Amino acid sequence: MPVIKIETNINADRDIVFDLSRSIDLHKISTNQTKEEAIGGVTSGLIENGQYVTWRARHFGVYQKLTSKITEFKKPDYFIDEMLKGAFKSFKHEHHFIDKEGQTLMIDVFEYKSPFGLAGIIADKLFLINYMRKLLKTRNETIKDFAESDKWKEVLKKNNEG
Repeated sequence: MPVIKIETNINADRDIVFDLSRSIDLHKISTNQTKEEAIGGVTSGLIENGQYVTWRARHFGVYQKLTSKITEFKKPDYFIDEMLKGAFKSFKHEHHFIDKEGQTLMIDVFEYKSPFGLAGIIADKLFLINYMRKLLKTRNETIKDFAESDKWKEVLKKNNEG
């Protein structure tokens, strides 16, 4: 089972980084390349513990749906989302936030199982691990960009209005 761990240092308050990380609206911005749309569950604003979202996105030229649910949540330390339905056999995505004197160390741990047995294991090694790592890094770069500028205010303001 592949495990991808990414650490991102962000020059911003942990509460801001935590909220940006669970913002459906910022997630849409960070996944523009896959045309992700929230089509079920929480479709905008901030997702909370016990809530789910269904995404429709284009990966490898094919539109797919994926539903994940927030299964653990302790603001502003961490939250975990897990796949309920989708292309993977399973996945668990841990989001950790550590305060470093006004800055935030954001740690993602993404663990998944591919479908299709041996073919899935081969796909992991050939391209899927790198593809998933790139998606996560792009998402984290977007969170960092918004958190370190005034852009976060518009996203979180919009989230608070919804």
